[in-house]
Amino acid sequence: MVLGLADLSANGRIAAGLLVNLLSSISIVFLNKWIYVHHGFPNMTLTLVHFSVTWLGLFACRRLDVFAPKRLQVRRVLGLALSFCGFVVFTNLSLQNNSVGSYQLAKAMTTPVIILIQSACYRKSFSTAIKLTLVPITLGVILNSYYDVRFNLLGALFASLGVLVTSLYQVWVGAKQHELQVNSMQLLYYQAPLSSGFLLCLVPFFEPLTGEGGIFGPWSLSAVVMVLLSGVVAFLVNLSIYWIIGNTSAVTYNMFGHFKFCITLIGGYLLFQDPLSLNQALGILCTLAGILAYTHLKLAEQEEGKSRLAQRP
Repeated sequence: MVLGLADLSANGRIAAGLLVNLLSSISIVFLNKWIYVHHGFPNMTLTLVHFSVTWLGLFACRRLDVFAPKRLQVRRVLGLALSFCGFVVFTNLSLQNNSVGSYQLAKAMTTPVIILIQSACYRKSFSTAIKLTLVPITLGVILNSYYDVRFNLLGALFASLGVLVTSLYQVWVGAKQHELQVNSMQLLYYQAPLSSGFLLCLVPFFEPLTGEGGIFGPWSLSAVVMVLLSGVVAFLVNLSIYWIIGNTSAVTYNMFGHFKFCITLIGGYLLFQDPLSLNQALGILCTLAGILAYTHLKLAEQEEGKSRLAQRP
């Protein structure tokens, strides 16, 4: 009976963690889009707020013994902190200049680009079946972009840069975690303040400081509240990702991501009245089918690898 209650409690905590991640991951997209559309808040400054709130949140978690920091040399995480800036800034610019649907579908291209980077730069091999799943993913994104009435070259440029830098960041994060023997929270604890410092130096060169649309401009109370709220939600996204992977597995988080993918797409069309043609819907289904096939094959390969290890004497 005690074991049954313990299992129920553990399952309840996992369900709560998944719910927090679901709500925060979807909310951050819609909050940021709302801030761009209705308040015109500057992109890099918004990213700076996210980084700062994330670091403050991590500092609080450290004080509460949620995780133990590991001392790292700053020079060893400088490149990672710069790429962290780049991927968040470019993905936010993609969201600012594209419909939610196109933004979300462009993010799906991260998987093919990561495979290309790992194959070309790290000599990592992938099965033919895995490579074939990249065809419907890519075809679906192209189909959606071609029939998106809000398609524009600037949005496509930011989406492409966002995918490239995000892919590089994810590859480098995995390599750095292995190299430095740290988890994602320990690494983020050093990345966030460094990235904030970089953006603090760059913001005055790219965005106005005062006046209409400036950092210290006459922002309404609702705009300030929304920006601070988006910072808190960004921190919850990072924290819940770490908690879910730590208490379940990366595969569980990845599978859960497909559900968020669909909800975000639907929400974009409902909240922002993004137009959706039949051909775009086919593109979305095509991309989703490719993502599901990729996840299924990766899961099967992982299970096969575990079985081989277990059979070794």
